[in-house]
Amino acid sequence: MKRTDPRGALLAAVACFLVGGSFTVNSVLGDYPYAGGQGIRYGLACLLLLPLVGRAGLAPLRRLTARQWGRLALLAAIGMLGFNCAVLAAERTAEPAVPGVLVGCAPVLVAVLGPLLDGRRPARAVLVGALLVAAGAFTVQGWGRTDTAGLVFSVAALLGEVGFAVLAVPVLRPLGPRLLATAVCGVAAAESFAVGLVFDGGDAVRMPTGAEALALGWQAVVVTVVGFVCWYAGVQRIGAERATLFSGLIPVSAALTAPLVGAGGYGLPQAAGSLLVGLGVAVGSGLLRPARSGLLRRTRRASSYETAGPARSPSGV
Repeated sequence: MKRTDPRGALLAAVACFLVGGSFTVNSVLGDYPYAGGQGIRYGLACLLLLPLVGRAGLAPLRRLTARQWGRLALLAAIGMLGFNCAVLAAERTAEPAVPGVLVGCAPVLVAVLGPLLDGRRPARAVLVGALLVAAGAFTVQGWGRTDTAGLVFSVAALLGEVGFAVLAVPVLRPLGPRLLATAVCGVAAAESFAVGLVFDGGDAVRMPTGAEALALGWQAVVVTVVGFVCWYAGVQRIGAERATLFSGLIPVSAALTAPLVGAGGYGLPQAAGSLLVGLGVAVGSGLLRPARSGLLRRTRRASSYETAGPARSPSGV
């Protein structure tokens, strides 16, 4: 199996670690109109990304087909707004660990669906690594109380996470990481404000408190601008199925940052789960395979040398 691009792996890891930390920040936004808050987040992120793209960098958008624009709309609706709404709805009747554990299963689905949609067979090592990552996510978070609605919305959050990885691949090729992040944030902002107007009317947006403003700013600048560009750059380098392995870092990051706001602790189960996630990433990304392959090649070369014997000079000496 091909060795994972270290830079791509680092970019995916940074993105998922930032997303995990955002779960802790979300606790500050519990009373803010949710759809309107997401509209502010994605709208601000889009405005910040535009100068990075430049006017000339927007040209590929004119060449997108109607089908590709539809995919962008689905990516924003399912992988961004839909995912966040599903997590929020799940946590109304379920403990946060329930959607967290199910979202941790996303690497398994992407390891299967990604290659199949691309006309390839799933890689065995990636699938094994994904199973280890899912087990690690479960160990970090455990299982919590839930009802039917909480379980259904948790499954919806899982599908949103899978959609965020799989739907992006065909539009990532013509747009690139920066332009894709810019475009999808603009679309998500429009969708979020539309949803907010339908369900909240004039209360969809209000002046945030100081803490809420800081949280929205963090979500827009760090998690969305930095995180999305890193994520799509990582997917571009190592593929969706390998990049999604790093989503196991989301519950690890959430567990590490939760004590900062008194929302949890980091103990032996979290440490053991973190190690499982790390092992799954190493196996699935191919970091453990090349060393074995190199040893096998060296063994074969040595065996060939012993069979052929030492080289003789033309004089027979």
